[in-house]
Amino acid sequence: MIKIIIERRIMPGLEEEYEQAARDVMRQVQGVTGFAGGESLIESENSNRRLVITQWRDLRAWKDWRDSSARRQVLQKMLPLLTEDEHVRMFKHSY
Repeated sequence: MIKIIIERRIMPGLEEEYEQAARDVMRQVQGVTGFAGGESLIESENSNRRLVITQWRDLRAWKDWRDSSARRQVLQKMLPLLTEDEHVRMFKHSY
């Protein structure tokens, strides 16, 4: 299993639009082969900073989703709401 950490910074005032777009992404990813779950977090002192943590069966499953037309389509609504490109990092168990 691997975890993908995505950090996003939202333009002030567009939090509701972001939340809707994030829900759309989560609906799309639910049925993707290799997706094992995820959560979305709001930074406690800055509601414009979000962290998405997803768990995947393996790196191939994540890359298939990352490069899919389905992800590109749902991100078209989200990316204009961000102040900068999302930052994506991959983590694996150390044992």
